[in-house]
Amino acid sequence: MPAYIHGSLATQPREQEPKVKIKETKKLVTRKKTLPIQEKLLYLFTVVICAVVAGVIIWRYAQIYEMNMRIQQVEKQIQLLEAENTVLKYKVSELSKPERLNELAKQWSYGPPEVPQIKTVTPPKNSTAAKSTPSKSAADSAKKPGTSKQTP
Repeated sequence: MPAYIHGSLATQPREQEPKVKIKETKKLVTRKKTLPIQEKLLYLFTVVICAVVAGVIIWRYAQIYEMNMRIQQVEKQIQLLEAENTVLKYKVSELSKPERLNELAKQWSYGPPEVPQIKTVTPPKNSTAAKSTPSKSAADSAKKPGTSKQTP
């Protein structure tokens, strides 16, 4: 370019910036291959199995917890019954003292039996019915310990 532009040297020509060439590049996008169906099913099956095992374990722990609660309730009932049992044993021992029983017998006019009050029952000796079928009183006396008479 000439140094003289439009009659003036004061202006110098501008240097033109070099044009930047933009080079378009095509970017190749590659997609990863998807998992095969068999592998997807394997993963799904593994997750389902893990969930089932975890569910069974949690269910068993829930049963164990429930059993422990029942055991604790039964143990509390046992303790209450044992305490009540000791109280009742003490009451029985207090109520069965010989002094108290003698006092109650005197209060209700009980005493040892007198001779006219005692009756002895003997089975008939020469009865044909007694030989074929023992009477009720004879059978009862044979069964009771301490009776010496028995029908042959």
